[in-house]
Amino acid sequence: MFYQFYEMNHAAVQPARLYADAVRMFYTNPLNPFTHTSWGRSIAATAELFERTTRRYSKPQFGLTKTVLDWKSVDVTEKTVWSRPFCNLLRFERAVPVGRRPDPKLLIVAPMSGHYATLLRGTVEAMLPHADVHITDWVDARMVPLSEGSFDLDDYIDYIVDMLHALGPDTHVMAVCQPSVPVLAAVALMETRGDPFVPSTMTLMGGPIDTRRNPTAVNLLAEEKGVDWFRDNVIMQAPWPVPGFGREVYPGFLQLSGFMSMNLDRHIIAHKDFFMHLVKNDGDNAEKHRDFYDEYLAVMDLTAEFYLQTVDTVFVRHALSKGEMTHRGVVIDPSDIRNVALFTVEGENDDISGLGQTQAAHDLCINIPADRHAHYMQPAVGHYGVFNGSRFRSEIVPRIVDFITSYGRQTRVAVRPKLVRTAKK
Repeated sequence: MFYQFYEMNHAAVQPARLYADAVRMFYTNPLNPFTHTSWGRSIAATAELFERTTRRYSKPQFGLTKTVLDWKSVDVTEKTVWSRPFCNLLRFERAVPVGRRPDPKLLIVAPMSGHYATLLRGTVEAMLPHADVHITDWVDARMVPLSEGSFDLDDYIDYIVDMLHALGPDTHVMAVCQPSVPVLAAVALMETRGDPFVPSTMTLMGGPIDTRRNPTAVNLLAEEKGVDWFRDNVIMQAPWPVPGFGREVYPGFLQLSGFMSMNLDRHIIAHKDFFMHLVKNDGDNAEKHRDFYDEYLAVMDLTAEFYLQTVDTVFVRHALSKGEMTHRGVVIDPSDIRNVALFTVEGENDDISGLGQTQAAHDLCINIPADRHAHYMQPAVGHYGVFNGSRFRSEIVPRIVDFITSYGRQTRVAVRPKLVRTAKK
């Protein structure tokens, strides 16, 4: 009933929120003489701050309509090219000049960890001049009817394999944070099966491949509590009247609360500064605050089965790094990967996935030739700086582009499919 109570509380505050928005509009109207005074701007700032901290933020749009190719601006069209109940695959189709050599196909696997795929808007925007970009657009679990069935970590891996099949050969895959584990698992399974659509390169960024290395507060909490604690304390039923009414989910607002509590002082200071920017009529800095928090505060629910299986597999049992992770009864063996070049990226100050956790993928993929391994640690950035921001654009993107163009069309090692194993001796 906690989720239903949360919804009722949000609905109860709606009249106050509407009143606050009306006050803000009144004291920002240029025809109101108080609008041009510090007193009037203070009232407007207070009203806006209240309205923003009590509203529900809807799913943002990517809004990417232009990019640059060969120093010329071209149009970008967002299209859905593959669809399943829990995910849509979006392609950012560029108006490529006729006769131009095609760029590499890039599949960006966005995190399914509470935020929408639009959190990677900056990632997509930075890669558009260099690649034919596709991204996983995960669906809010509370919007999926129970009739569509369940969705767990095994289904996630199946989705990745299906998308790589849909995109065809010589595709490059980039996993940002949480999907590093299922992407590595999917590629290993494809190699085990001798799948011809295995990607050319795999880029893992800030992912929890082995959380025993340099564990963070997030890792320690999961290990300390265990999966049963999470099942008893954070799993709830989606409330009426959403389409997924009755589905067991991990609510996005709980994930957001956890994220914000990790840096609560920073968020409090940011909102205080936002108030002062409004009072001082500093529109540029106020707009930057709105843009960031419109994205950051927009959250989605996860299916309970996916969330619990991920916690248990990745953070409690460390199954992938121990060689114990399975997919529908089949043991996942990263040593089967031979034909995929591997690039890992980490941030020096990452407080979500500690240093070394992503690099651990190289120790698991022992049969990739030595010259097809690469690792980069970006100094002076945290978790989000690994895939967004100025250092990402200037330092990390050129390395990713160089990597995928270097290994895109090389001859693969011919190997016969290995027999499927269901257990290790």
